[in-house]
Amino acid sequence: MPFYVSPEQAMKDKADYARKGIARGRSGVVLQYSDGILFVAPNPSRALHKISEIYDRIAFAAVGRYNEFENLRKAGVRYADVTGYLYDRDDVTARGLANWYAQALGTIFTESTKPFEVEIVVAEVGDRAERDQIYRITFDGSVADEHGFVAMGGQADQVAAILKDRYADGMPLAQAISAALAGLGGQGNGPDLPASQLEVAVLDRGRAHRRFRRLTGSRLDALLAEARSPAAAAEPPDAADANQRPPGGDVPAPDAKGDANGDPGGKGGGSGAADGDAGSPGKK
Repeated sequence: MPFYVSPEQAMKDKADYARKGIARGRSGVVLQYSDGILFVAPNPSRALHKISEIYDRIAFAAVGRYNEFENLRKAGVRYADVTGYLYDRDDVTARGLANWYAQALGTIFTESTKPFEVEIVVAEVGDRAERDQIYRITFDGSVADEHGFVAMGGQADQVAAILKDRYADGMPLAQAISAALAGLGGQGNGPDLPASQLEVAVLDRGRAHRRFRRLTGSRLDALLAEARSPAAAAEPPDAADANQRPPGGDVPAPDAKGDANGDPGGKGGGSGAADGDAGSPGKK
């Protein structure tokens, strides 16, 4: 006869096993920026992806055991395709996918001898930043609705603490990458990871139809160079604007007599061209 183990002890052992397996890997980061949602993960492999497209405006990111989260990704793609075919493409949402993943992982955790050693994020980009959705699903089927940024896997708490200090609403893409690299550097990867060691993708709200796009090659090299520049590591945009703004709120009008010194006005610091996509939308 098998030895008796209480249900509480069995669940605790499963949870500890899954947490240890996930913590052995490296973290991934998902965060919002001014034009969409950014995904960054250390990944030297060009064949095994941690970040993938699920549907038109929905993406999937995962850490942990590759064969397990790859099965979940494929199942999510089938779920999205069937739902969009039977009903409408707008009926496929990140919330619906997150609930489906939660049910699947919860069933595996309670009924299987070995739980899945995975942690996943499902994100959907909206027409406006306030409509973006980011859901984090853990190995036991728990779902968390995240806002702004999320770190998963590895030393996620340490990465999240760094992101909390570096993140700001409405960050441009280069500054968002700089914040992500700073967070990932806190787990021993170092902030100077080459492009060949990184997997980077975005959900770009400015693209039509399919909004998922991988950042590779010269485009990624240019963004990494900009992200590692001193300007990208400066304080968040809101704080910088507040420091340059006079106490009265609005910029004072010049004196009617004019300025004898001819002091020119300050130039705007935006770099919107760096965030644009010069390429055409890719096709599967």
